[in-house]
Amino acid sequence: MFLNRRQFVKTSAVTAAGLGFGNLGFLCHVPQVSAAEARLSPEAVRFGPGIEPLVRLVEDTPRERLLEEMASRIRRGLSYREVLAALLLAGVRNIQPRPVGFKFHAVLVVNSAHLASVSSPDADRWLPIFWALDYFKSAQAQDLREGDWTMAAQDEKKVPTADKSRETFAEAMDNWDEAAADVAVTGLARSASPQEIFEIFCRYGARDFRDIGHKAIYVANSWRTLQAIGWQHAEPVLRSLAYGLLDRSGGPNPAEADLEADRPWRRNQRIAREIRPNWVEGRNDPTATREMLEVLREASAEEASAKAIELLNRGVGPQSIWDGIFEGAVELLVRRPGIISLHAITTTNALHFAFQQSKKDETRRLLLLQNAAFLPLFRGDPDKLKAFRLDEMNPPDSGDSTTPTLQEIFADISQDRMRAAEKVLAWNREHSNPNEFMDAARRLVFLKGTNSHDYKFSSAALEDYHHVSPAFRGRFLAATVFNLRGSGEKDNDLVGRTRAAFEG
Repeated sequence: MFLNRRQFVKTSAVTAAGLGFGNLGFLCHVPQVSAAEARLSPEAVRFGPGIEPLVRLVEDTPRERLLEEMASRIRRGLSYREVLAALLLAGVRNIQPRPVGFKFHAVLVVNSAHLASVSSPDADRWLPIFWALDYFKSAQAQDLREGDWTMAAQDEKKVPTADKSRETFAEAMDNWDEAAADVAVTGLARSASPQEIFEIFCRYGARDFRDIGHKAIYVANSWRTLQAIGWQHAEPVLRSLAYGLLDRSGGPNPAEADLEADRPWRRNQRIAREIRPNWVEGRNDPTATREMLEVLREASAEEASAKAIELLNRGVGPQSIWDGIFEGAVELLVRRPGIISLHAITTTNALHFAFQQSKKDETRRLLLLQNAAFLPLFRGDPDKLKAFRLDEMNPPDSGDSTTPTLQEIFADISQDRMRAAEKVLAWNREHSNPNEFMDAARRLVFLKGTNSHDYKFSSAALEDYHHVSPAFRGRFLAATVFNLRGSGEKDNDLVGRTRAAFEG
């Protein structure tokens, strides 16, 4: 995974100097750790003996010392996978997954940090993981102030047998019964395959719009992280996930009420049957993509789902519908700047991932229709939307045929994002491979980022560039600058702390 020291220093110095982002060659001292055993309350859930000491280290080490401790142990042989596993498990044991957001981003962001790590040049790969370790400590402190929630040990006498776990879990989730779901998911984790469990959870993650898409995000991100660290860690993660998905924001039981957040799912379950049988086969149609985008700009959630069905039944393939959804999501960054529209991107990333991974036709239909329905809900009050049409954005009309440099683009992000976006269009026309842009964008998140959304957004958006059809990628990439970091912004202190930790 990592370069040798000489390659590492050379790669880091060249990349950094070329963009003026600073030398990160100190990471050649990559560290490693072994954790001391500590007492654990018998009321708290325990993890396997191989990972429990390291999780305890993450939990118990003061924030101002954690990076140094982890760096020391990495130097002595602690692996990337072990650090990632301990980070996720510490989060699910210590951070209440309700609401699915806010302080719980310490868990939601683990996969985003992992994606940023594995997608970056080797020289940068520990930076997002160390950022996530530090962020966990801030969320842990917040959770302590708010009541110190801890996942309890399971009551083994109540766990259903393997032959009853699936039915019991589905019944509990359908009835929004937290206690029954907790014991049932434990049995499910012990008896069902990862794919079967994912098929079940991705439906429940997509069934309601509470927590502005974070439920779908948690399903995708937890499953992806488990694929990286090993399914042996699944049981506590799935318990946390089930509890989070049953969050109903303090309102009435959705099983007994007709609530706005649940209506798209109930409606789409009925109308999904109207889609032609061979719907996954169809033509790529740029005109259909533009039609879908147009509907998403003005229509209701119900009309958006109906439009997707209409296009599919005209012989259009699902990729063209997804192109319209991706374009509609990224356009919202400009039309409605802020935290809500950012989640249109991250939710679309999660639902599209589930769509790709699901093997069940009905589930895939529902995921596509739900994503179409969710975007109008992200759009919000039409009177507060800015006038902007992504498909009408063009490169700058300066009369200068010189291709903008990445230095110019990332400097402009700090000053004039629209100008930066237009320059990305011009840059993209001359560069068929966007990796240089993406590496620079991620590095600026590492250097300038201050919150979990910097990681969640950049990991989702830069991944989904590759899921958009080539004809639409340029404008999609250009619009991402409305939530990326610019080179003129102030550095955070995490790189300096990580440097000190590795060199200490």
